[in-house]
Amino acid sequence: MTFRLRGVTVTFLRPAEWTHYLHHLCRHSAVMDLGPMRKSYRGDRETFEEAQLTSLDPMEQFAAWFKEAAQCPDIQEANAMCLASCTRDGKPSARMLLLKGFGKDGFRFFTNFESRKGKELDSNPFASLVFYWEPLNRQVRVEGSVKKLPEEEAKSYFHSRPKSSQIGAVVSRQSSVIPDREYLRKKNQELEQLYQDQEIPKPSYWGGYVLYPQVIEFWQGQTNRLHDRIVFRRGLVTGDSAMEPMTHRGKEDWFYERLAP
Repeated sequence: MTFRLRGVTVTFLRPAEWTHYLHHLCRHSAVMDLGPMRKSYRGDRETFEEAQLTSLDPMEQFAAWFKEAAQCPDIQEANAMCLASCTRDGKPSARMLLLKGFGKDGFRFFTNFESRKGKELDSNPFASLVFYWEPLNRQVRVEGSVKKLPEEEAKSYFHSRPKSSQIGAVVSRQSSVIPDREYLRKKNQELEQLYQDQEIPKPSYWGGYVLYPQVIEFWQGQTNRLHDRIVFRRGLVTGDSAMEPMTHRGKEDWFYERLAP
């Protein structure tokens, strides 16, 4: 592997060599050029054309890609996604979490309402999701409005989780400052004893959200970096207004276009 640092090129043949070098650079606050780090994606004969869309409904297209990702042995968690939220004054934050359901009304996930993301979604109910399935060289980006799921649905999902996960949700006041990990261990042990033979009540500060998509973009990587991008937008054309020549009508109120990579 080859790295460059301020005009100097260094080549290492064994991983043990370059990982040691990276550690050295980090300790000395050096600037690392990662430009040479790249991999080959799909060949030009494996492009993602409009004719290859499974459906002109992007939720059905997502379901098809998700099924492939879930069946791919090299993908451990196909439902892992990055959720980006934003404060009312425009300061973004992002984190990884798990998708717990999707359908016509959107994408479902669960969390602590008092966490940073919960507070941001409460003050600015819009978010973005990104799914990246690296072995398939595919990415799906979603944008839309967010609202809380009904309490009964949140309760039903909460009690379907393993008991240890239910206790974990009660123990952790997510994003709050704690003294050390031992604090969590003690709280966890206390609640394991308390709820040993009884149902764990769902905390009022824990529940679910559904993101109602306005934009869904499907990306497939290409080795020559001429990646395929097909984006669906909801209600792009309204009333009697004419469509742009490169805009195509999808199902229901969806329209789709190809974007430059």
